[in-house]
Amino acid sequence: QVQLVESGGGLVQAGGALRLSCAASGRTFGINPMGWFRQAPGKGREFVARIVATGGNTYYADSVKGRFTISRDNAKNTVYLQMNSLKTEDTAVYYCTIQINGANYWGKGTLVTVSS
Repeated sequence: QVQLVESGGGLVQAGGALRLSCAASGRTFGINPMGWFRQAPGKGREFVARIVATGGNTYYADSVKGRFTISRDNAKNTVYLQMNSLKTEDTAVYYCTIQINGANYWGKGTLVTVSS
């Protein structure tokens, strides 16, 4: 029904920035909420950010608020995560998600490594 492909991860020094992208294929998903989660080594999956279609309301985890910005381009079926002022604690695999008819679908993830 949908495929999610993340990109933009990599190695960056603390204080630097990265922009993650997630492209959804299959059909138009402009009315569906989309978001980002992350999973650090040895830890569970953690909510990072979410964006809804109506009004473009956004939500962030306290740990990233003020540093990360989520946005979407509905014409491209793509959601972005701009990550600024990165910390070593942000090191994780970042997963894109979309909610369709009450079910969540996930991408394979992209690795972000923040070094000191």
